[in-house]
Amino acid sequence: MVAFRPWRTVEFHSETGMSEPIRFLFRGEVRELRDAPPTQTILQHLREDVRCTGTKEGCAEGDCGACTVVVGSLENGALALKAVNACIQFTPTLDGKALFTVEDLAQADGALHPVQQALVECHGSQCGFCTPGFAMSLWGMYIEQAGRVPARCEIDDALSGNLCRCTGYRPIIEAARRMVELPAVAFDKPALAERLRGLQRSHGFSYTAHGQRFHAPRTLDELVALRAAHPAAVLLAGSTDVGLWVTKQMRELGDVIYLGRVEALKTVSEEAGMLEIGAGVSLQDAYAALCERYPAELSGLWQRFASLPIRNAGTLGGNVANGSPIGDSMPWLIVLGSQVVLRGDQGARVLALEDFYLGYQHKDLRPGEFVQAVRVPLPRTGLRLRTYKLAKRFDQDISAVCAAFAVTLDGETILDARIAFGGMAATPKRAATAEAALRGQPWSEHTLRAAMEALARDYTPLGDARASASYRMRTAQNLLRRFWLETRPVDPLPASAVNAFARI
Repeated sequence: MVAFRPWRTVEFHSETGMSEPIRFLFRGEVRELRDAPPTQTILQHLREDVRCTGTKEGCAEGDCGACTVVVGSLENGALALKAVNACIQFTPTLDGKALFTVEDLAQADGALHPVQQALVECHGSQCGFCTPGFAMSLWGMYIEQAGRVPARCEIDDALSGNLCRCTGYRPIIEAARRMVELPAVAFDKPALAERLRGLQRSHGFSYTAHGQRFHAPRTLDELVALRAAHPAAVLLAGSTDVGLWVTKQMRELGDVIYLGRVEALKTVSEEAGMLEIGAGVSLQDAYAALCERYPAELSGLWQRFASLPIRNAGTLGGNVANGSPIGDSMPWLIVLGSQVVLRGDQGARVLALEDFYLGYQHKDLRPGEFVQAVRVPLPRTGLRLRTYKLAKRFDQDISAVCAAFAVTLDGETILDARIAFGGMAATPKRAATAEAALRGQPWSEHTLRAAMEALARDYTPLGDARASASYRMRTAQNLLRRFWLETRPVDPLPASAVNAFARI
């Protein structure tokens, strides 16, 4: 049983510290920070300030998983424990939360945790550099599984954000099974939740250090007012992109407005045939809700959308607001006819998502506005939807081409067709010419060929390190053919063939 020590506060600050301190639970104690730069990463704080060097830096961009930690927080009053990448998460985002690192795994008597013991027994560590990150991903799964032997697909998903350069995956996977066979070590979730309740603020959190301000409003009204007062401030959600502005581009962000404490942005609801997903809902939770409605159509993309730590941190609203031409959510959202809810001090307005993108990294956002929610139409009769992702790796890779196709059929006739691609233009873009070639036509190979030819008039793709222009065009056309093969009307077997099968 993990025991939490009596409430004690450990302060870490300089004489020039000011504003409200960052408060979080760490190593069983409440830690207060007053002089950490607002864009200091959790990894930097761990290694440089508290000398917890078990957490490693491999890539500093959320790809390799060597820096994996587990963060505990209260979400709508319930405890959530999630593995995230410490290298791209900013330290002030820990306020009101609990931080767990590989140093927390060893037991009070010095015994290894079952996760560690399993890695030892199964020879799951070679050079050892990636091992702490693997251990924390496994620990997160260990707590979630609560003694149940995980399926192979669950292990693969839990470890999707961890790379081993020694190619030691087989013994690590064996360790994931072995850890639940060893004597169990309990984790006191109710005690942690109670400690976190004592850390919650009744108001928005404002932190200032090193000439930068970090605002974390609690309510939607506070967010609206802050955004209106600071229209140039950087909006921070999951930090899966903004974090790289700091760690890779060395940008000075200036003032930051953090959306992660606004509970009103973390809701999922159904109304008027739409699923409304708040901009603060994590990618993992958003895709879970979406795949309940579109299980066959979106589950494959969910598995391939980044890694679990990235999905735990990133948000669907942030993915949409970012507007990357290679973002994997936008093509299928567009073909479904999704909408984006924008909020400012003048109220809310709703746009079709495809109208939100005006050009490369240029969106229809007025000063002081932000994305409040995404509205996704629910399944309807006759709709055939598919999404496809092409990348050099199956797991955790940026798409060369991401395609989404949706047709509404009446028998064999196409009533409506919507096609959108990521990676083929400066924005996620529909294929208007190909769609026109499909509407009103029979869903036949002849119609398919006409639509494939039309795609060449819809896009002039660029070539880059991920794919050449010719590869992108050829694969886009071939993905349309794959969609036809998977959704075309199938002719019934002739009676003679049915009788022949009956005699076998």
